[in-house]
Amino acid sequence: MAYDLGMAKKTEGMVGKTILYFTKGGKGNTDALLKMVHARASALGVKQVVVASTHGTTAHRAKAALAGTGIEVIAVSIAAAYEKEDWTMKDAERARLRRAGITVLTATHALSGELSDGLGVQSAQGIASQVLYRFCQGMKVAVEIVLMAADAGLLDMRKEVIAVAGTGEGADTAIVVKPAYTRTFKKLQVREILGKPREG
Repeated sequence: MAYDLGMAKKTEGMVGKTILYFTKGGKGNTDALLKMVHARASALGVKQVVVASTHGTTAHRAKAALAGTGIEVIAVSIAAAYEKEDWTMKDAERARLRRAGITVLTATHALSGELSDGLGVQSAQGIASQVLYRFCQGMKVAVEIVLMAADAGLLDMRKEVIAVAGTGEGADTAIVVKPAYTRTFKKLQVREILGKPREG
C-alpha cells in the first residue's frame, strides 16, 4: 500500500507534487515506483535514470517502464568484492543488460567505506552513509550510485538525473538529483523525493 500525499494547488514559491510513501520496503513497490519515475522524468525532461541492480532484474524493469522515452538507463551493480556472498553481477547478466541497451557500471562503493571496514576505523563516507540510512536503505544507495556513475564519467553533470534503489530486491526509493562527483560531494543536491518506504 502506498500513501499519496500530493498537493494539487500551487502557491507563490511552492509547487505541490506527489510523493509515494510505501508502508514497507521491498520489491513489491517496484512497478508503482517506476510508473512515478516515468511520469516525473517526462515532466522534467530527465534523460538519464540510474538504477541499483544486483543481477539486472530491476534495470530491465526500468528499461521496460521507460520504453519509447529515449531515457538512458544506467545499471549500477554491487562491487566485485561481494562475489563470495553471490551478490555480484554475472558476465551473462551483464551481457544481457548491454544487449537491451542498458549501460552497466561496477565500481567501488562511493559511500560504503570498505577500506574503513578493513582498517577498523570510521570514515567520512561511513558517517554520510549512516545519515542517509536514517531515511531508508534506498536513499543511501540512490545517492551512492549517482556518485559512482558521475565518477565513472557516465552522467551529464549539467542536468538532473533520477536515481532508483531499494531495500533488498526491487525498488522502493527514487530521487531527483543534481549530480556531483564524490570529491565534490557537497555540490550534490537531492531536489525531489519521488518515493520511499515509511519503514525498512
